[in-house]
Formats: sequence, C-alpha cells, structure tokens
Amino acid sequence: METMDYKEAYEKEHIKCADLAGRVAELEEKKEELEFKLNRIKNNPLWKMSAPLRKAMHYMLRQRDRLKNCGNLRGIWAKVKYKQREREAMTHFGTASFPDEARRKEERETVFPHMVKISILVPLWNNQREFQEQMLDSVMAQTYENWELCLADGSDAQHSYIGDICREYAARAKGRIIYKKLEKNGGIAGNTNECLKLATGEYIGLFDQDDILHPSVLYEYVKAINEQGADYLYCDETTFKNNDINKMLTMHFKPDYAVDNLRANNYICHFSVFHRHLLDGDELFRAKFDGSQDHDMILRLTDRAEKIVHVPRLMYYWRSHAGSVASGIEAKPYATDAAKGAVAEHLRKHGYRHFRIASTRAFETIFKISYQIIGNPKISIVIANKDHEADLRRCIASILERSTYDNYEIIVVENNSVTEEIGKYYEELKEKGEGKVKVVVYDGAFNYSAVNNLGAKEADGDYLLLLNNDTQVITVNWMEELLMYAQREDVGAVGAKLYYENRTIQHAGVVLALGAHRTAGHSHYGQHRENLGYMGRLCYAQDVSAVTGACLMVARKLFWDVGGLDESFAVSLNDVDFCLKLREKGRLNVFTPFAELYHFESVSRGLDDQGEKARRYEEESERFRRKWKEVLEKGDPYYNPNFSLDRSDFSLRV
Repeated sequence: METMDYKEAYEKEHIKCADLAGRVAELEEKKEELEFKLNRIKNNPLWKMSAPLRKAMHYMLRQRDRLKNCGNLRGIWAKVKYKQREREAMTHFGTASFPDEARRKEERETVFPHMVKISILVPLWNNQREFQEQMLDSVMAQTYENWELCLADGSDAQHSYIGDICREYAARAKGRIIYKKLEKNGGIAGNTNECLKLATGEYIGLFDQDDILHPSVLYEYVKAINEQGADYLYCDETTFKNNDINKMLTMHFKPDYAVDNLRANNYICHFSVFHRHLLDGDELFRAKFDGSQDHDMILRLTDRAEKIVHVPRLMYYWRSHAGSVASGIEAKPYATDAAKGAVAEHLRKHGYRHFRIASTRAFETIFKISYQIIGNPKISIVIANKDHEADLRRCIASILERSTYDNYEIIVVENNSVTEEIGKYYEELKEKGEGKVKVVVYDGAFNYSAVNNLGAKEADGDYLLLLNNDTQVITVNWMEELLMYAQREDVGAVGAKLYYENRTIQHAGVVLALGAHRTAGHSHYGQHRENLGYMGRLCYAQDVSAVTGACLMVARKLFWDVGGLDESFAVSLNDVDFCLKLREKGRLNVFTPFAELYHFESVSRGLDDQGEKARRYEEESERFRRKWKEVLEKGDPYYNPNFSLDRSDFSLRV
C-alpha cells in the first residue's frame, strides 16, 4: 500500500513537472513574440524619427518630478538659490583644488613614519582610449609615490589598444604598473579579484577604469593612516561629464562612518582604500553581487575595520557617461537586486531576522529597512502639559484613533495649568481614556527636564516616548517605526520626522553647532514635506548626533542609565544633551523619516526669541557650549565640515 501511495505521488509530481515545463515553453514563445514585436517597433522609421520627441517628453517628466519634490513656489525658489550656491562652490573643487608646484613638492618629499605601499586595483574591460589614458595619468600624477597599479584586462580583440596603452605607461612607471591580459572577461568581480592577485601592497585601493583621482588623495590617506591608525578610508566625490572634471554634475559630501546610512545607501562608494588584513582570506568582490559588488564589499570590510576614517575632501571624480552607474541606475537594473542581497546578508550576519528591504522614492538603491519587533513591549508616552486643552486633546485623540500599536500608556504630566477647560478635559480622560491615560502633577516652575523625568518615574513601560503636547500623529504605525530601532542593542534615542502645519519640515535630525548660537540646529529645516533631502537623506533612516525631544523614544532602562534629562537645562537643549550622553555610552541616535507627525512648535510655551526667554536661552546655550566644548570642536560626525553651519539646507561653505 505504501509503495502504491509513493508511486501515485511520484506520478502526480511528474504530471506537475510536465505541466510546468509546458507553461515555461509557452512563456518562452510569448517572450520571443514580444521581442520580435519590440524589435520591429524599434526598427520602424517613425519610431527612430520620434526619438528626440520622446527624450524631450522624458526630460519634462523628470523636471515635473523635481518640481514636485520642491513642494511649492517657495521650495522651488529655495532649490534655485541652492543650485546657484552649489555652482559657485564647484569652482573651488575641481582642478582649482589641485596642489601647485610648491605644494606638490612638499607632499612628494614628505617622509611619514610608515610609508605604506598602496596597491590600486583597476579591472579593465573595453575602456575608451581617452578614459584609459586619463585614468592612468591621474595615478601617475600622485604626490605620494609609494603605490603600485594592478591592471587585469578582460577586453576583447577589438579593444587590444588597452594593452598597448598599459604597456606604454608601465614602461614609464619604473615597475609600479603591473598589467595582466586575461584569457576571458570575468566581469567586475572576477577581473578585480585577478587584480588582487597581482597586488603586493599593505593597503588596497579600488579605482574604476573610467574615473580620475585627485593628485593628493594618496598623500591624504597615508597621512590619516599614520596620524589616526586608519585601516579603512574613503573621501568625498563628484560626478562629471564631457571629459572635464570641472564640469561637475553632483558633488557628494559624505558623513563619517554611519552604519545605518550604509545599510540604507552605499554612501561610502569611492575612493575606498583599506588594509589588506580586512579581507581575512575572502574574495574582494563576489560575483553573486555583481552590479552592487562594492556595497557588499564595503559592508563586509567596515564590519571588520577597527578605525574607519573619512577624509572630508572632494578627491574622487566619477565619470558620467552612457553605460556607467553614475549616469543612472537604469544603466544596470540588476544592481538593485544585488544591493538588496548584500544588505540582507549583512543584516543576517548581525543576527537580524524577518526584516524587509524596500526601495524608496529617492532611488532604487536607497532602501527602507523594516526590522522585526521582538515581543510586544509596553511604551509609555510622556506628555508635559500646561493648559492648552485644544492642543492636548488633538494630540491624544490622534494617538488613540490612529495608532496601530496598542500596548501603550499615556502619562500627562500636569504643570501649573489654570484654565477650567483643561481640568474638565483631565476628568474626561479619566472616564474616556480607554484605560490608557493617566494624569500626574508636577509642582513647581516649568522645567521641561524635571517634568519629563517625573513622567518617566511614573511610567511602567519598557520604552519611554517623550512627546510634545503640540504634536499630531500622521503615520499610523509611527510607534512601530520608532520601536524597531529603539529595540536594537546599539541604539540610544530614536526620533521622528516632524512637520509644521504648512507641511514644511520642523525636524529631520539635529546637527551639532548648526545655527547662530553654535549649539545645535535642525537639518533640512523649512523644506517641503516632498523634498528628497540632500542626496536622498530625507528618505531613509540614518544615524545622527541627536533628535528632538518633541518626539523621542528610548528604552526606559537606558534613559535612567544616563541619568535622565539634565534638569540644569530647564527649557532648551536638554534633548541634545541627553542624546550626547547616550553617544558617550557608545549608542547610536537614529532619525527615521517613516514616523511622521505634525508639530505645532512652541504653541504651548512660546518661542525663545525675546525678553527673559531669550536671556534664558542664551544662558543655557552657554552652559551647553561649555559642557560639550570638545565634542563641538571636533564637529558633527554626521555633517560634513564642507557644509555651512549658518544654513540647514546642506549648502556648502564658499
């Protein structure tokens, strides 16, 4: 009987396989038919004649999307002004930034304690003659001269001139250029791994065949290796066109190492140089991640690195031309899947399970990572309040009515209210608050830190969520979006994206020393909700120095481990001070744009811009500057020093 059952099951599976094979064959036929029709359309004279019109239409659609991202006329005008400042700044970052002859001589003659040898790997494949020569010239022009250039050439017979050019340069390079003609092309991963076999340097550098290096980049890297013990280095970069590095398209000024940024977006990219011990026997590039092999490699190597150094100078010139990734991800659509795979493998290595990785509206390879929420921890939402019944009612109603997370309590900390309306509302909350709301009383003059500390003492949740009474929930899963980061062992505080009533940004992360008082300010302040942010930074969760206390989640135990909020900061900067205390403990502070709320800022207590309030703000600012003097002097690691501290829109210093 068992034999008959097995036989029947086998026959059924055989029939299924035959059926699937038939369906595959049908799909193949349809594919061939569609390809035939598509080719016929493309070869049609009318199709070819309409090409300029289609390009113009696509251009107009792109401009429409860009205008949409600006939000309104004010946003469009701000974008125009930003581009004007950027174009002015560009004149300082091309050949104008190259060392003059005196500086070249000084750099060339510098003797470091450790004159490390850097092997620069360049995989070759059917490169254009001009690109090949410009790439080689930029290496030959390096002021630091202890380098070797390892070239593995997978070009076909039609591009045999590549070998001729390389051999010509090798003859002039006094043994520093090593060239190998490969029997077959192994793709970017395979060819780069062949380059690695040729390398004898202590450090390895990765360089693309059609790009250009700043003459001082190796000098700056070796300086950082000697002064800081760097074992992984990268710099800022720009894309350019028309064979002229002064014709820049986009300049990318990067933050220092930030793991959440890197998981969501390969912001490090070029020019990566690292100690070869980081390879730990692995291949440099893995073929299964072709198209995003650099993202995979950077995630693996930075995991192992002990000292990652970002050199905040624009020193890599990434050529944009047809077929290059710099010209658009559509040139290599498989790169998206490869990048997701690389990030997924990295996350699994760090113990994460059941996460999701999705492309964002910024770009196909800029990701939203959704982490699994472990268990069903209780969240205690602490809201300080004085009068303003309508504001508090709106805030609490939005929590109760819109939130999809249900294991929470709301603790209203009452402080010196005098209106009859608020008293009645408190009574109403006791009756209709669904058992989730309680009111506690703080006696004494208003002190934001002390009020919230009292609320935290009254809380019995696993996580605290400090929330202003002048906020209103937009995103229904806002608590989940905050909690997925707050649960991580390496994270301290998590902050949300907050908007004014007119849908402009009030908070998207805090930058140290930004603003007139040189204490802290909000990045992307005043930009429209639809804005993508600098290099897409409004579209993915990222590490920041601090987040606003207007909406801040933290583990309750961690809150008290750092002493809660410092009550000497009665009104201002207590949230930034708290986040910096978490940073001192080695914790990351995270801003996520996927938890959104309105923040009708300072409705309850007013602004600190005049009279006694202005004097108090200056006193607290001075106390903050004294307390965090060394931190402020070092600069915000997540905000490039080339950016102005007088503007929040990532404008460059000019």
